Amino acid sequence: MDENRKIIIREIERWRKSKLLPEHYCDFLLNLYLEEGTGKPSAGFMGITPAVIKNSNWKIWMLIFVIIAAISLTALNFTAFELPMQIGVSLLFLFICYALGSIQNKKEPVRAQILFGMASLFLLFIGVYLLRIHQVDAPVWFVGYVVLCSLVWLLTGLLARLLLFQLSGWVVLVFCYGWLLHFQLDTINWLTLELSWVPLCLLFGWLGWMLHEKTKQIATVFLMLSCIVWFMPELYGMLYAEQYGEQTVQLALIGKLFTEAGLLFAFRKKWTEWVA
Repeated sequence: MDENRKIIIREIERWRKSKLLPEHYCDFLLNLYLEEGTGKPSAGFMGITPAVIKNSNWKIWMLIFVIIAAISLTALNFTAFELPMQIGVSLLFLFICYALGSIQNKKEPVRAQILFGMASLFLLFIGVYLLRIHQVDAPVWFVGYVVLCSLVWLLTGLLARLLLFQLSGWVVLVFCYGWLLHFQLDTINWLTLELSWVPLCLLFGWLGWMLHEKTKQIATVFLMLSCIVWFMPELYGMLYAEQYGEQTVQLALIGKLFTEAGLLFAFRKKWTEWVA
């Protein structure tokens, strides 16, 4: 395979990764330029192929191991730092991960999602860890910090156009709302429980419908969220089955399951437009 052909094939693979062309167009172009009996070139893991490793410079290896050593030493001595230093180091790591993810989002989307995922999980872990080692035990602080994390995940999903991060942020906010209901309402009967969740389900469904022509991804997130919130009273009831009655919770869950299935089937020509 000559050098020009290799360059064209690499460019087609780049188009595939960055979603510049649909998958089947890229396959068609590759079939035109690949020699007979030659398979598709391996994209490797996150763009790192065996050839890249074989031809790498020793300076790059040294830099990687120095970075790993610095991170390891920082982690091992983290508790010895003062609180401002702990916060500063954590923010620096988060900034690097989010910045690299933003840079790689179009060229290497898989690598970007891994970086965003690492940063998001670290954000949740380090905050809870700092609260514990500094003996901040009030539940409201933990829940408040989780709300902050969910807002960051939601913003990350919106800016990077990642459905999973948007949905994760909303789901965590929904669970925080459930925690608030549990501790703020003295007595929650079944009717109050349903009225606390069903209108929220309808609100998310309505928002999805209103936004589906402008942005299908956000509309899809709201549709999925509406389907999840629909079952939240029953999920809550399962935790307190002795109070509401195990049979009552099961009947309500089955009833809602068939209701949702019927609604999704009846309006299948509508909601499939959101996710198409």
